[in-house]
Amino acid sequence: MTVSHSCLRTRTLSRVLFQTSFSRRGSLAAFKIRTDTVPQRCLTTLPSPGYWNSELSRLSHGDLYRLSVTEPDRFWGAAATDKLRWIEPFHRVRDCDLSSGKISWFQGGKLNVSVNCLDVHVEKHPDRVALIWEKDEPGTEEKVTYRELLETTCRLANTLKSHGIKKGDTVAIYMPVSPLAVAALLACARIGAVHTVVFAGFSSEALAGRIQDAKCKAVITCNEGVRGGRLIPLKATVDAALKSCPTVRHVFVSQRTEKQCMMGEMDVPLEEVMCRQSAVCAAEPLDSEDLLFLLYTSGSTGKPKGIVHTQAGYLLYTSLTHQYVFDYRDGDVFGCVADIGWITGHSYVVYGPLCNGATTVLFESTPVYPNPGRYWEMVERLRINQFYGAPTALRLLLKYDEQWVKKYDRSSLQTLGSVGEPINHEAWHWFHSVVGEGRCPLVDTWWQTETGGICIAPRPAEEGAPIHPTMAMRPFFGIQVALMGEKGERLNANSVSGALCISQPWPGMARSIYGDHQRFVNTYFKPYPGCYFTGDGAYRSEDGYYQITGRMDDIINVSGHRLGTAEIEDALDEHPAVPETAVVGFPHEIKGEVPFAFVVLKDGFIDSPTAVLQELKDLVATKIAKYAVPEHFLVVKRLPKTRSGKIMRRILRKVATGTRDLGDVSTLDDPTVVKEIIKAHEQYMKQQGEK
Repeated sequence: MTVSHSCLRTRTLSRVLFQTSFSRRGSLAAFKIRTDTVPQRCLTTLPSPGYWNSELSRLSHGDLYRLSVTEPDRFWGAAATDKLRWIEPFHRVRDCDLSSGKISWFQGGKLNVSVNCLDVHVEKHPDRVALIWEKDEPGTEEKVTYRELLETTCRLANTLKSHGIKKGDTVAIYMPVSPLAVAALLACARIGAVHTVVFAGFSSEALAGRIQDAKCKAVITCNEGVRGGRLIPLKATVDAALKSCPTVRHVFVSQRTEKQCMMGEMDVPLEEVMCRQSAVCAAEPLDSEDLLFLLYTSGSTGKPKGIVHTQAGYLLYTSLTHQYVFDYRDGDVFGCVADIGWITGHSYVVYGPLCNGATTVLFESTPVYPNPGRYWEMVERLRINQFYGAPTALRLLLKYDEQWVKKYDRSSLQTLGSVGEPINHEAWHWFHSVVGEGRCPLVDTWWQTETGGICIAPRPAEEGAPIHPTMAMRPFFGIQVALMGEKGERLNANSVSGALCISQPWPGMARSIYGDHQRFVNTYFKPYPGCYFTGDGAYRSEDGYYQITGRMDDIINVSGHRLGTAEIEDALDEHPAVPETAVVGFPHEIKGEVPFAFVVLKDGFIDSPTAVLQELKDLVATKIAKYAVPEHFLVVKRLPKTRSGKIMRRILRKVATGTRDLGDVSTLDDPTVVKEIIKAHEQYMKQQGEK
């Protein structure tokens, strides 16, 4: 099935600095870029606003894309000059070497991200709504204008400064979605502090590990979180974490609920202190490549990686992708229902929409609270124009009667988007046909924490261009996709599958892994020299469109959240009854994937494993989070290993899914182990069927 929609307009990048000559049709062949007379420093010297709009608007989407990959300095330099407010102009667009992981954009430039997200809009329309806080209880939303958000941000920034937080310091944010959480991110950006948001569902040990790695000097949190009608004790989790975090000097505690919490010597009552601070805070001029934030994502070694994002490139990329992929227009209400603890919340709840002056929705609740119509009742009440959610939630909701959708007015919707994992056909068609009534373009987006923003999506595109269900399809401006074969060769033909790589740097990409740049190089640039390796596989169709086929490493995707199998194994292996484990991803109808754990128990525990398995579940929930707890545990006598001692997870994945064609097992130290595991799996599945 191919779905065609009226054009999502490929908007002009206004005030673009190009020396141009056009034929009447405006094709790229007739689009001449003068490079002989324009030195690099002149890239920041702009003509009057709108001077080139009429010429550039003649270019088709295809020509704009080709321009972005053949003349990236011109394309991105013009976009950065036009889109962002600079304190000092940049003098060089980029200095990158993917083989060494050297990535630098807009050198010499200084700006402040919070100014670009707040001050520039307050100057033009101070009373425009910036945030709509969709609180846990429906119908209790709160609206925050750009002027109010700027004042809150400045008060919080001054609070941080008064407690010794300065440029370069790292601040952990452990909060649910709320206007104050958004202000916390922007307050850090305003004074040049580096924020690291930790998902407010992570355990105290997971929180502590991230605080320790980032060397945080302060934590911003709440007394409690509220989600799905439940209260979540956040301050208590922070207290437990800080027992092993000596770098933390202050804990700023906001009151989300009326319940009082224990306050210690380091604890600061946030609202009480903020109200005494000035509502004006001078913005710190920051270099384009100064750190903006760290965000931890699972790695294959078991230790989470602190992905580094910097100032100008990240902000520009999230702004452009938000505008072009979703066809955002001035005055739209943008509804991304992601938590700010994940990269989607950073890029498409906070930074991208606010840089564009949008009204962005903060969703605190769950898709089924108080009933399965929650999303669509919210769409009707808030008149949301773009809705961006995860396939996991869609698969959950499509199990309910369609009346939970159809009873609400969804006529405000213009664009639908999915994020976090590949979307399956059933969920795609339900989302498009039932929710969008067959009239809204559905953009299935592919990107990662490391990419900063959307890299492949069906839009932007030519007018009337098709959208193929479940396919990400088209690379965004500046994204040059390469599929690589098993021998490292580039696959140039269509109708092929390979390792998904990107062969050209782009402004939004991560700069490093905090404190371990060599790991950054080894993980992303060493596998395919000269390219960024995504870790995903992809298929390129006969028409040249891309479909993501899944992870190629030991990362699984649980409800749209990447989780390293090694991280789960490390937690399981801490149990004294467990000498070793192996965890693989297992398909799940709702969550996409869930962990499946193969567990070896010591003698004395094999005959009665029930108590141990419950302790293992509790251990993972404590060490990582509840969503990381394996859905399945299979007790085995031993694991399949090569002669060098490597566990053959490829075989375990096939056993877990019931595939009996296990492929080549000749490299195993003892191939008979496979029969043992298959027999144990058959018994386990029989027991599951009897429950």
